[in-house]
Amino acid sequence: MQVNEDENFEGVYWIELEEGKPKLATKNLSPGNQVYDEKLVEYENDEYRFWDPYRSKLGSAVLRGIKDVPINKGSKILYLGAASGTTASHVSDIVGPKGMVYCVEISSRPLRDLLVTSEERPNMAPILADAQKVGEYRASIEQVDVIYQDVAHPEQTNIALKNIRTFLKDEGSCLIALKARSIDVTKDPRTIFREEMEKLEEEMEIVDSKLLDPYEEDHAMVLLKNYSE
Repeated sequence: MQVNEDENFEGVYWIELEEGKPKLATKNLSPGNQVYDEKLVEYENDEYRFWDPYRSKLGSAVLRGIKDVPINKGSKILYLGAASGTTASHVSDIVGPKGMVYCVEISSRPLRDLLVTSEERPNMAPILADAQKVGEYRASIEQVDVIYQDVAHPEQTNIALKNIRTFLKDEGSCLIALKARSIDVTKDPRTIFREEMEKLEEEMEIVDSKLLDPYEEDHAMVLLKNYSE
């Protein structure tokens, strides 16, 4: 078995088992604990968790060749739409014990699973709140380095912009998983992505965007940063 850190993304690893093709992984912040029945492997006294791109839009964006994942050791992350914590747990691995992942989730059912995951990960803070209503959680969150959004809502772009204005540092970045079918089921997804990116571009610089097929149908990941002065 071989384990190699990605050349471009800190805290992201590729594990090559005997059968061949390298698999995406992160170093487990909570050794011995799984989040979604992912495979665990040990290598040189560290434990790694396989990162399933079919269960994680961020993982699929890495495999689709996104230009950057601006999440590093010690980063402060606002995660909108954390659900049960599948992807958020990999973000937790990457930022490490000195980082923080503020996990906003509107539904109480997945939040129960998120709470269980967070018990083993002190750098994850689960918050039951509506991402449209920043006032509900403004007092609980500091200014962050990255906003990551995975929200199934027709107003997902406006939700992202509202949170960007409230919580993102001037030099910060944003990753948005756009869900075409949540915006308009009658339009071609590429048309929707183009229209939503035009809205985002009014306030942020688009660094890169990737369609997430075949891992996620009708989804795109958009990477943004604040315009340089």
